[in-house]
Amino acid sequence: MNSQYITALPDDWERVAQVFSAMGDATRQRILLLFEPGEQISLSTLVATVGMSRTAVSHHVNVLVRAGLLLPRRIGKEVVYRRDLPFAVEMLDRVRDYALAELAAEHDGEREQASS
Repeated sequence: MNSQYITALPDDWERVAQVFSAMGDATRQRILLLFEPGEQISLSTLVATVGMSRTAVSHHVNVLVRAGLLLPRRIGKEVVYRRDLPFAVEMLDRVRDYALAELAAEHDGEREQASS
């Protein structure tokens, strides 16, 4: 058992945890999937599309913004949002790299046991 992470995540994993926490909600997943490539969507359009109260949609959008998955931009009186896909890929790559390193270590351990 690797007990070094029993009390806290490594500093560089806090962002990963925030992204995965944000993605753990089906409504937030649906909001992200609404965007076409390169599209910017206003909060009022999201409210009309999602069919929830403005307060509820705003909450979900704010969670996605804090996680780094949506980027806000003010245009006049309106705020529009776009996905930050490069950031999402970076976070997924961190998990992928960790898993690949663990698989390689596991494979190396199996090889050492077989040769003993």
